[in-house]
Order: sequence, then structure tokens, then C-alpha cells
Amino acid sequence: MSTTLVQLRRHVARLQGCKACPDMIGPVVTGQPVVSPVMLIGQAPGIKEGPMGRPFAWTAGKTLFQWFAQLDLSEEDFRNRVYMAAVCRCFPGKNAKAGGDRVPSDAEVERCSKHLEAEVRLLRPQLVIPVGKLAITQLFPEVDKLIEVIGTKQAATLAGHTFDVIALPHPSGASTWHRTEPGKTLLVRALSQIAQHDAWQTILAPVAQRAVG
Repeated sequence: MSTTLVQLRRHVARLQGCKACPDMIGPVVTGQPVVSPVMLIGQAPGIKEGPMGRPFAWTAGKTLFQWFAQLDLSEEDFRNRVYMAAVCRCFPGKNAKAGGDRVPSDAEVERCSKHLEAEVRLLRPQLVIPVGKLAITQLFPEVDKLIEVIGTKQAATLAGHTFDVIALPHPSGASTWHRTEPGKTLLVRALSQIAQHDAWQTILAPVAQRAVG
């Protein structure tokens, strides 16, 4: 077992005990401790993810994994080969006034950012895939509109490590962005860029070999 995997498992175990944000609703939701050159950053778990014990476990996840299935990686293989992080790791609760889920506060995002930074230091990913605007703005705070970043490959630095970023829109059923233009075209472009990235090809290789064997 590699030193990085041991450290990552310890990190995930500590993370699952985090109670730093009193207004957040546990349990902590996190992906498997997978040592990978690819990291996905979600926004925050929904109400279903906590009881199910894994990120993107409900409706938005079905859409997300349909996107990755187009790139020859099933949900099971994705979860086993990509480290799944998030801006916040607990369910923020419902927005009583506006409906939908509450957007985490700046203070909650700040407290949870130490976990993401620790993961980047440990894994030193080559490719990071932020999903949704809250995740994207952790890497590119100046971004105002999704069209400024979706469909492009850019470099970002976090925790002293520089990596490629190919962002995706959030796959929420409540959003029409990825189902209308220019979002549809930009999503296709982003998925194509992910498929061509060396880090994606690295995690895809064992899957392809298994299919041949």
C-alpha cells in the first residue's frame, strides 16, 4: 500500500468526523479514498446523499454519470478511479424562503476549504473537474458566467500545486443551462477535452484493458 493511500485514508477518516459548521446537516459525505490523477469537485451534497453515503447519489448524479459514460467510464469505475471532493461536505439544508437547497455561507466554505487543500497537497492531481459555479469559483473567483469557463481547458493553482481545469455545469434537473444553447455545445466541448486529457486516458487504460481481456 502506497504512503499516499495511507495518508489519504487517514484524511478521509478525520474528515468524516468534522463538525466545524453547526448549521450544516451531517453526516459528512465524501468519495472513496482513491489515489488518482483526476479529481472532481462538487458543490455540496443534497438531502439524499447523506443517507446514501456517497456524493452525487441521486438525480443529478444520474445525469453526471451519463456524461462520463459517454467517455467510456461507468459510474462504478468512476467512483473507483477518480477522487470525488466537494466545496462543502455536509448538506446545507433547505432554503426556507427561495426553495431548493441553501447555498453555503462564505464562512462555511472557508472552513471546509482546508479539506480540499489537504487533498490537493496529497494527490497532486493533473486534472481537476469542478462541477457547478460554486466549485468553479473556488479555482477562478473572477468568473461571473459559466460561458467564461465551460468548454475551455485552463490552469489553476491551489495549495501550491498547479493543475489543468476542465469545468462542467451542474447536472441538476432544475437547471436548463446544460440543455439549452450555448450550454449544450459547451458541455460537449468540455467532455471532449476531458476525454482527450492524458490524466483521463491514464485512468481509462485499465478499464479498456479489462474489456479487451
